[in-house]
Amino acid sequence: MQADFPLSRRKALAIAVNSLGMSRLLPALAPSEPAPRFSAKTLTGESFNNQSLMGKVVLVQFWATWCQYCRADAGPLDDLATEFEKDGLVVLAVDMGESKKTVKAFLDRNPRKVNIVLMEDTNLAAMFAARSYPQYVLIDREGLVAGLQNGAGGQAPLRRMLRKAGLNSAVPDAAPVELHSSPRRGM
Repeated sequence: MQADFPLSRRKALAIAVNSLGMSRLLPALAPSEPAPRFSAKTLTGESFNNQSLMGKVVLVQFWATWCQYCRADAGPLDDLATEFEKDGLVVLAVDMGESKKTVKAFLDRNPRKVNIVLMEDTNLAAMFAARSYPQYVLIDREGLVAGLQNGAGGQAPLRRMLRKAGLNSAVPDAAPVELHSSPRRGM
C-alpha cells in the first residue's frame, strides 16, 4: 500500500528512530544536501517551514537553558540575527526538550532577539539529531544545508558559517577559536 503523501527515506528513518528513543544514532545531514521538510512554531505563535523561508538564509540553533556554552553564544547570535535580518537571515533557536514554563522563565531573565521554538513545536530536532549543545545548522536561500557547527565559539565561527550562505560583513575574522559544547543530558 502506498502512502498519500511523499515521505523521504530520511524522514521515515528519523520518525522510526525517534519513536524508538534512539535519535542520537541518526547522523546529521552533510552540507549541500537539501534540508529536510520541516515546520516550526515559535513561542510567539509565528510559523515557519521550508516554503515560507525559501529565499532566506536560515540558521538553526539547538540549545538548552542549562547549557553554559549556549548561554555564552546567545548574545553573539542575537547580535548577528539583528545585523543580518535586513539581508534575509532568520534564526530559529530550538530548545531541546525543556518545558515551556522553564524556557519562558529563563527568557524572562535572559531575553533573546531570535525566534525561540520548543522541541515539541517542530520536527527539526528529529531531522538533525543534536547530540550536544549548541549545535548549528545553516540552510541557504535555495534550501540546501550550507554548514554545520557543533559547539559554541562566539561570533567569529558563526560569521564564517554565515559566509557559506553568502552573508558577509565588514567585520574581520578573529583568530581561530576552540568550540565548546555540552553533552545532551540523559545520554
